[in-house]
Amino acid sequence: MSVRRSTVIFAWILLLPALLYVSVIVAYPLVDTFILSFTDASLKKTTKWVGTVNYDKIFNGTFAEVIARTFVWTFFSVSIKMIIGTFGAVMLNAAVPGRALFRVLTMPPWIVPMAIGIFMWGWMYNGQFGMISGMLQNLRLVDGPVAFLAHGSTAFWATIITDVWIGVPLVTLYLLASIQAIPQDLYEAAWTDGAGRFYRFRRITLPLLVPAMITMSMLSLIATFNSFDIIWILTQGGPNGDTTTMIIDTYRTAIGSKKYGEGAARAVVICIFLSIFCLLYFRVTHRLASGESR
Repeated sequence: MSVRRSTVIFAWILLLPALLYVSVIVAYPLVDTFILSFTDASLKKTTKWVGTVNYDKIFNGTFAEVIARTFVWTFFSVSIKMIIGTFGAVMLNAAVPGRALFRVLTMPPWIVPMAIGIFMWGWMYNGQFGMISGMLQNLRLVDGPVAFLAHGSTAFWATIITDVWIGVPLVTLYLLASIQAIPQDLYEAAWTDGAGRFYRFRRITLPLLVPAMITMSMLSLIATFNSFDIIWILTQGGPNGDTTTMIIDTYRTAIGSKKYGEGAARAVVICIFLSIFCLLYFRVTHRLASGESR
């Protein structure tokens, strides 16, 4: 047996545990869900093969509106997180007194258990005893209590704000680490040539930070698109479905209505979108890595 062949066999032996894990934990549920999406599976004892009926219901019903709402929710949430996170990273990198303390203060939204943080925001959004409504009334900006989660437009933005609050610390710390990895010699040379702070940011920090920003935005996109906890705890997709995203609609269909076949079809559609995002992420990171290696 040649050395090359023995090396390949040894490599496959090392990969075998990971392949078994992926096959049992990932591949089997995906295949089973895909097959289930072509049936009318529910609490009924008998399950019939219905072909593409479940997918016809998706694209001929209101699910298209849910898809559009999911993309809008994801776009605004990710965009705001990236803007605030970039600004916060630049500020935390500045040489100011108490910088270490400010860095620690960015962590609580990320450290606090998600459910507790979401319940806290739900309390603040309450119209009767919530802090935000009370402050607006004290400032004479509104005439009476404002129940943010009871109205579609305000509930939609309330869930986005909560998601931003939870996600900004991770974005900030990731970009801060990327900024600190930029060679200081570049800043010193620019400072020697008389470049101001804004010029150094525009010509040095921002161009070298773009790869990290793209990577972080793609990871945040995948996580936000598949987010369930925030919307479910705050509004459960209401009022009147104005905060219902794809993952919420899938849960309601499969678990709430016990329509497992229709729920599986929705899950397959979500999986397709997430697969596209993941492929896009790997393609972008590969291009960035290829560009850095040149």
